[in-house]
Amino acid sequence: MFKRILIANRGEIACRIIKTARRLGIATVAVYSEADRDALHVEMADEAVPIGPPPASESYLVIDKIVDACKRTGAEAVHPGYGFLSEREAFPKALARAGIVFIGPNPKAIAIAEKIGYPVMIKASAGGGGKGMRIAFSKAEVAENFARVVASSSGLGASSKPL
Repeated sequence: MFKRILIANRGEIACRIIKTARRLGIATVAVYSEADRDALHVEMADEAVPIGPPPASESYLVIDKIVDACKRTGAEAVHPGYGFLSEREAFPKALARAGIVFIGPNPKAIAIAEKIGYPVMIKASAGGGGKGMRIAFSKAEVAENFARVVASSSGLGASSKPL
């Protein structure tokens, strides 16, 4: 189990991850843009790190800023939530190079659906009897449904091990 995770997202999804981590005794780090400095997820987290101006392209979507925030806070892992960087194969690869665990699918799994075509089924590795299964008809739905499967199976998800 991790001692400290960083949530690379904002809003309701970040709040849900923080609540689950708290129940599991895991410290949380929130990241935020200047526009979100007073947001609930920033207030709820054990620690918060500013990552730039309001446009997501200059804050939440900048991989180097997220990796730097992990290094500065000692976060062992990153939960991407859904949307933002959760859909970018480069993100888990950058985290791995920095020795940080990506709480999500293997980077190859993020790209494979584009090659094999939609729809694809998302299933929790520990789910049984159909529990935690979701169908995705697009790249955006893969990320969203992955987050839902993770939440339904363990609250935080799997490591970056192949599914």
